[in-house]
Amino acid sequence: MDGQIPNSTEAADQTAGPSLYPILAVNFVGTLGYSIILPFLVFLVTRLGGNALIYGIVGATYPAFQLVGAPILGKWSDLYGRRKILLLSQTGTLASWFIFLLALFLPISSVLNIDSAVFGTFSITLPIIVLFFARALDGVTGGNVSVANAYLADITDEEHRNENFGKMAISANLGFILGPALAGLLGATDLGETLPVLAALIISFIATLMIAFNLPESHPCFLNRDPEMVNVRKVFGQEHKECFELKGSEKLALGEILKLNNIPSLLTLYFLIFLGFNFFYTAFPFHAVKSLGWSITDTGMFFSVLSLMMVIVQGPVLSRAAKKWSDGLLIVVGSLILGTNFLLLTSRNNVMIYLAAVLFALGNGLMWPSVLATLSKAAGEKSQGSVQGYASSFGGVASIIGLTIGGILYELLGAGIFIVSAGIIYTVFFMALGLFCFRKDVPVIEGS
Repeated sequence: MDGQIPNSTEAADQTAGPSLYPILAVNFVGTLGYSIILPFLVFLVTRLGGNALIYGIVGATYPAFQLVGAPILGKWSDLYGRRKILLLSQTGTLASWFIFLLALFLPISSVLNIDSAVFGTFSITLPIIVLFFARALDGVTGGNVSVANAYLADITDEEHRNENFGKMAISANLGFILGPALAGLLGATDLGETLPVLAALIISFIATLMIAFNLPESHPCFLNRDPEMVNVRKVFGQEHKECFELKGSEKLALGEILKLNNIPSLLTLYFLIFLGFNFFYTAFPFHAVKSLGWSITDTGMFFSVLSLMMVIVQGPVLSRAAKKWSDGLLIVVGSLILGTNFLLLTSRNNVMIYLAAVLFALGNGLMWPSVLATLSKAAGEKSQGSVQGYASSFGGVASIIGLTIGGILYELLGAGIFIVSAGIIYTVFFMALGLFCFRKDVPVIEGS
């Protein structure tokens, strides 16, 4: 991404380079604030009276309300600018952490007690209700991911789109490395869950300041004239995108989005991937505690190691693979590897669990940035924010289903839920195989 700008290709590098790092930093800090609670949330929900179902519902509350907020925020980001909407979203996250922290100091008074053969035994307590409210507030303003992806698409040329989405994933995974590790250390103190939540609040505040004072506007542009029009900047190799008024972007409803080439198929893949992941995210913490006997520190170490391997895959491994193979092939191969990982998670052997983590990192690291890059290219510049917003909504629906039903399935099947996740990701494999091997109109970014 470094270098001079003697020609138009390198000019694109120069344009994308300087603006890339602030959004990566914002993404890293935001992920760090979220991931710091992952290792201890299962312990917290259990202590407050919940079980796997309640844990899943607490997790599903965020995507349920994000389902409402993300498309609106995506459209607003097209109309009013990515930075303003990112700031609005992050402010909501900051407020939600204040409420989350407040829940820890409330008395654990039972509002409703349940003893069911299907749903298990649990209590709805006052702190859990407040946790629901905190997650709901974060969700309704939670357009961070979709707007950040649209921001990245604004500042990235076609040649480096896969690479830069890989860097976006790396920044998130760096947050996932440090967050669980901090949680394992902070959660082991006498303050219990309070210290990690306080750390998350502080980190969220830092992210808000970064967006407010360090993130430039991406200036999404929409070409309503011939983009090949010759001008003096083009002659000297320093052309930048001409910006014109976008008419009707606010009218891009779901029906119009689904009429775009390849978008329905890609959104289906998006949905299934999120569904498989969220079965895992609901079940694995309880599997780690109940079947593997792990502590907060053990769980934090696992997620940190997993994220570190993801960084390695989405850095040098993905960078080299993207130069040799198309995004479509990476999606096919990555989904096959990822599905196999879930089968290994049924084991109670720590060696097999960490082998599964290697396959998880490799499969997800190859597949997910390639899915994002392909979706971004299929969306085009004019509807980038709207498509990303609806993609988040599809992911939100899958998350709601996966987290809620995942809790019920874990109560019924135990580790067998990972076989369900494997089946879903293998379905992604077969869909991607047909989509990219037999359909020539699918936008695939070839390696260079």
